[in-house]
Amino acid sequence: MAAELVEAKNMVMSFRVSDLQMLLGFVGRSKSGLKHELVTRALQLVQFDCSPELFKKIKELYETRYAKKSAEPGPQPHRPLDPLTMHSAYDRASTVPRTPLSGPNIDYPVLYGKYLNGLGRLPTKTLKPEVRLVKLPFFNMLDELLKPTELVPQNSEKLQESPCIFALTPRQVELIRNSRELQPGVKAVQVVLRICYSDASCPQEDQYPPNIAVKVNHSYCSVPGYYPSNKPGVEPKRPCRPINLTHLMYLSSATNRITVTWGNYGKSYSVALYLVRQLTSAELLQRLRTIGVKHPELCKALVKEKLRLDPDSEIATTGVRVSLICPLVKMRLSVPCRAETCAHLQCFDAVFYLQMNEKKPTWLCPVCDKPAPYDQLIIDGLLSKILSECEDADEIEYLVDGSWCPIRTEKERSCSPQGPILVLGTSDASGLLPTPSVNGGSGGTLGSASSGAASVGSVENGKPGTDVVDLTLDSSSSSEEEDEEEDEDEDEEGPRPKRRCPFQKGLVPAC
Repeated sequence: MAAELVEAKNMVMSFRVSDLQMLLGFVGRSKSGLKHELVTRALQLVQFDCSPELFKKIKELYETRYAKKSAEPGPQPHRPLDPLTMHSAYDRASTVPRTPLSGPNIDYPVLYGKYLNGLGRLPTKTLKPEVRLVKLPFFNMLDELLKPTELVPQNSEKLQESPCIFALTPRQVELIRNSRELQPGVKAVQVVLRICYSDASCPQEDQYPPNIAVKVNHSYCSVPGYYPSNKPGVEPKRPCRPINLTHLMYLSSATNRITVTWGNYGKSYSVALYLVRQLTSAELLQRLRTIGVKHPELCKALVKEKLRLDPDSEIATTGVRVSLICPLVKMRLSVPCRAETCAHLQCFDAVFYLQMNEKKPTWLCPVCDKPAPYDQLIIDGLLSKILSECEDADEIEYLVDGSWCPIRTEKERSCSPQGPILVLGTSDASGLLPTPSVNGGSGGTLGSASSGAASVGSVENGKPGTDVVDLTLDSSSSSEEEDEEEDEDEDEEGPRPKRRCPFQKGLVPAC
């Protein structure tokens, strides 16, 4: 029965509009609509209500059509298939054989893994180069379910619909079911839809058409929204990413219907479907650690090349400074990396760089703001070694011979307490400093004004007092001798320092 079902669907795919209308009229279904609508209606009829009478009618229409065609005189060119065939890795392995049907040497693909769609036909001779999409680091392609196919408008309306029908192979279903969950309800193996401009000159990035809506079977699939713009007059941007369709698909041999609604405003777009395995930033980091580490000696040779004196230059570069702080997060580097295409030696942290691009893919170097795609990233082996050896500095300098030296920041100077007292001499027998006389005795002697200090002496109980140097500028004395000496010092060496108030008890700093 399965073989008959496949044969019937392949016959329906080769029908013209008149054949489809006759088939649908035979079972009392609507015959109005465009060809892709008629094909979809007929295929659903075959899939869910294929009676022996219906199969007989399909075979009769098929044989009648090719009987008329073979009766026409002259050589008949090979007519391309109406459906757009998909050549997946599963079919390239020849695991599922092709099933030839009776007719004028036309080989029809089997149902599994193939497209039965109304996205538009390939021309009789495909001379136009194929559209290619850029490789996405976070998506490892397993199978190509639909090659990039142009969205062809069916009428002059601005809002267009392009449906397609396909079924997964048993192997593809098994891969999806057995894959781990990245998060609840999101499998690692996915069927994704990608849309881009129909430009074959270079690999294209994902680009959504206006008014896009994607319907899978009977439910609409969410499409990434717009990023708000903080700048006035700048339109918000939409992150154009692959659209995950897996959670809305039938994971069985049943056919899945995908309808892409899009705005026809002059630009041409192409759609493609892939079976992919989504990777995480941790997996990409592990892969980079495995295959992307550049040997320290090669990095050292690059440093010497950067610092080599240019014969045409009059300025010799003796060294270049490199920060050990990541410019992305202002933290110390853990996995220093940069793109091989970058001209600078400064690195950024691979961990944070991959995490940021996992959320919002830009793949721009945070140092020079130039493209730094994943396949061009390298881990600097020399700087990794320096980070393990130099833990007390945030910056280093590369020298012309390839060596390096740390650059440490100047430490803060220690501040002295206000009004420090410097005691010159020795203490008395009791170990205590003598108390200067307040009311009488020998007055203190003012030292040199240039040093900003005063020397004070005292005699108590017939013992000579201790010489004291007051570092404060607040010095004063009530004796006339001090006034005379201060006047002489002012005349000889400069302005007179401030007067110091006499102490009441002991020596205390003038804070």
